[in-house]
Amino acid sequence: MSSPAALTLTRTSVAIVGAGPAGLTVANLLRAAGVDCVLLEAESREFIERRPRAGFMEEWAVRALARHGLADRLLERADAQAEFEFRFEGERHTVRTAELSGRRHFVYPQPLLVTDLVAAYADRSAGDVRFGVREVRLHYLDGERPAVSYTDPVTGARHRIECDFIAGCDGARGVTRAAIPADRAVLTRYDHGVAWLALLAEAPPSADGVVFGIHERGFGAHMARSPQVTRYYLEVAPGEDAENWSHARVWDELRTRLAAAGAPPLTEGPLIEKVVLGMHNYVVEPMAYGRLYLAGDSAHLVAPIAAKGMNLAINDALLLADGLIAHYKGDDSGLAGYSEACLRRVWQYLEFSQWLSEVMHGASSGDRFRAGTASARLRRLLGSESAAKAFAGLYIGEDADL
Repeated sequence: MSSPAALTLTRTSVAIVGAGPAGLTVANLLRAAGVDCVLLEAESREFIERRPRAGFMEEWAVRALARHGLADRLLERADAQAEFEFRFEGERHTVRTAELSGRRHFVYPQPLLVTDLVAAYADRSAGDVRFGVREVRLHYLDGERPAVSYTDPVTGARHRIECDFIAGCDGARGVTRAAIPADRAVLTRYDHGVAWLALLAEAPPSADGVVFGIHERGFGAHMARSPQVTRYYLEVAPGEDAENWSHARVWDELRTRLAAAGAPPLTEGPLIEKVVLGMHNYVVEPMAYGRLYLAGDSAHLVAPIAAKGMNLAINDALLLADGLIAHYKGDDSGLAGYSEACLRRVWQYLEFSQWLSEVMHGASSGDRFRAGTASARLRRLLGSESAAKAFAGLYIGEDADL
């Protein structure tokens, strides 16, 4: 590596790696509080504003962003959902989550949220964001003056940012998590043993909201995204090739798995996305090392079974930003307790995701015991008000300290 004298040097308080929901939320909150920061992103602005990602936001997360002036367009444009539907054994069963929990889900695809947060930070606040950076490396994480270096994509010049702290928000494949020595963190993995074929159809939704189909052939799901676009999922074998699923095969299987008496027919349309997603999780403990703090998918990955990933990323970002801002006011308690505070919610959501996975996949597992216990869980949920309320609170998200 070139000597420091050969590098273009920047000095800031916080270097943020990754411009997803976590990194952008941290950047906006620090900027508003007068804490200097630089945001680095490996992709272009156009790419991150169009990258297909999840679209379910819990009400507490929306309200938290709104308190910081970051949810105006979201509240104007997002659909709020108050219920969803299970379909199994040819019947429809509605779970009224808002009535049971007092909260709603907001449907707002991640690219739209990212677009809003980039505009708030880069355009309205003139925040320092550098897109398309290459060869990002972290330095001196356990020292007093950590740094991040990168290569400029246009000039090829090497840049170095010296800082007080680094926020690692660059996702599951980013460099920040990998920078933690193996003996300084524990990585825990769990594999659900199934995969989902994620589909995006240019077709109007065939139901008002979310539909979960429980079927012996495999789980299926319908999720309204916009008046013209619908998200679908089909359970498939791990390692399945998405190209094995033709237009006709996809729609035949969706009709079978989502069939129920009185259900409207599915509205077909071109499939503009077909991706196989392995259903697995991981958690990094602790979510900090030296002057590096991880947030979002850098620290934990939650399978999309319960649509918790973006919400956890926002929770991390809020806690991390609060801790960093407090540090510059002389209080380090937030940073000291950051990992523990985040992980309480992470593990709660992982447990719920595992519970829901058994409900969704038990019927198709080929195991009579799993199928029987999954059916029992589902019938208890639908037949007991107390069980339904407990489920709704976890499904819709809680604002309490979990």
